Amino acid sequence: MDSKINTNHALFINWIPPFIEILKEKGGSATPKEIREGIAEKMKLDDKFLTERTEKSNILRFENQVYWAKQYLAWENLVETSKHGIWALTDEGWKTSFDFNTALELHRKWVKIHSEIRKSKKKGEQAVIEVSEEEIEEKKNLSLLDILKRTTPTGFEHLCGRLLREYDFVDIEISPRSRDGGIDGTATLKLNSFVNMSVYFQCKKYDGTVPISHIREFIGVLATEQNGVDRGLFITTGTLPKTAYELEKKQTKLELIDGEKLIEMFEKAELGVKPRTVYDPVLSFFKQYTE
Repeated sequence: MDSKINTNHALFINWIPPFIEILKEKGGSATPKEIREGIAEKMKLDDKFLTERTEKSNILRFENQVYWAKQYLAWENLVETSKHGIWALTDEGWKTSFDFNTALELHRKWVKIHSEIRKSKKKGEQAVIEVSEEEIEEKKNLSLLDILKRTTPTGFEHLCGRLLREYDFVDIEISPRSRDGGIDGTATLKLNSFVNMSVYFQCKKYDGTVPISHIREFIGVLATEQNGVDRGLFITTGTLPKTAYELEKKQTKLELIDGEKLIEMFEKAELGVKPRTVYDPVLSFFKQYTE
């Protein structure tokens, strides 16, 4: 284990700085396994340390410590967990970085907060969460597609990468905008324990119908890629012309995701959305009371 690791406090405090670094390197989201592997590499942790188990519960000690690092970051609203267990940075998380001392301050802060919460519960006190009228109104008026169209071009690319993680894509890399060569990102789709599929994706934030020329350009990039690629995902907030779907049938590598399908993917993954129940009146039931 690296000699720079501070052993005078809870070990998981050491994992907080690289935890945030890894998420940023991964484009803002990663699987727990990717986080653990990244921390182990950055902190030069040996196999003996990584396979050590706790005496009482017989769980992997390091895995449990990484979970607690994530928990403190979640309490600070720097990291969130999706429905499918993907860990991701919040807006505040992107703006934040840690060294050991600031991570230690975070730990002490939340130890104190939870101590005060326990005391307040004994006294019967209750916390009140305030939500502004503007925030409520904004949530009522904006559709998910409206919000996606408000993202920046770079933000939309990272958001698409974040969405793909929910569907078993790994090793997601966003291309620098200055030299993307018609490819916004690369990823690997794990089909099963033995087979992986290499994927390129192109993200077009668009209002209206996407010109067919954009689809043709993407197909051209897939065809000329020297290293070879198994699939190409063309993702857009807009609609696609009929000719685009005709091309999709002919081009075995091409997969099209328009605005409608994109929304379905967000909703299925429950990423950035919350399900709600809506009750519609059954008119036949009330008929006897209204005639």
